[in-house]
Amino acid sequence: MYTGEKVRLREYRREDIPLAQAYINKAEMKRLLSGSPFLLTLWDEEKFITSLSASQGSNYSFAIETLAEGHYIGGCGFNRLDWKNRNCEIGIFIGDEEYQNKGFGTDAMKILIRLCFNQLNLYKVGLNVLSYNERALKVYRRLGFKEEGRLRQERFVDGAYHDLIIMGLLREEWAQLEKEAL
Repeated sequence: MYTGEKVRLREYRREDIPLAQAYINKAEMKRLLSGSPFLLTLWDEEKFITSLSASQGSNYSFAIETLAEGHYIGGCGFNRLDWKNRNCEIGIFIGDEEYQNKGFGTDAMKILIRLCFNQLNLYKVGLNVLSYNERALKVYRRLGFKEEGRLRQERFVDGAYHDLIIMGLLREEWAQLEKEAL
């Protein structure tokens, strides 16, 4: 487990599956994460969680749990881990509305970024975010991510096309922010 000020990142457990499926199928969550209208079945979520393995190496997801209550509130992880070029893509969701906009996601991202730089020895982490996800953009910018590109009108959501923003954070940028006591 990896611990921050408000949350810990831990392995997914079988008992997380129904709540994970419920979180990921919320209309607002679908809209913010992918724009996909398709709902995941309980079987889909179970298959995803049971496929997680530390030995796979290129993708891994963590459950996000509150420190105070030990309540599962969402997930985060990395994809496309590239050992040669020392980079990966990261992502996060806080599915429990009670814990949104209260710093829990920011704390989880800090833990995940530290893990990428300090444990995996990566040089860069990246992410993609839909242009209308202002809350996420604000957090990512505060954590030091820079916009590196934009795929114009990449996703069709709610009857309109939206840009997909590509962001990145370099090890030295993160080190400077940590020095300045993020």
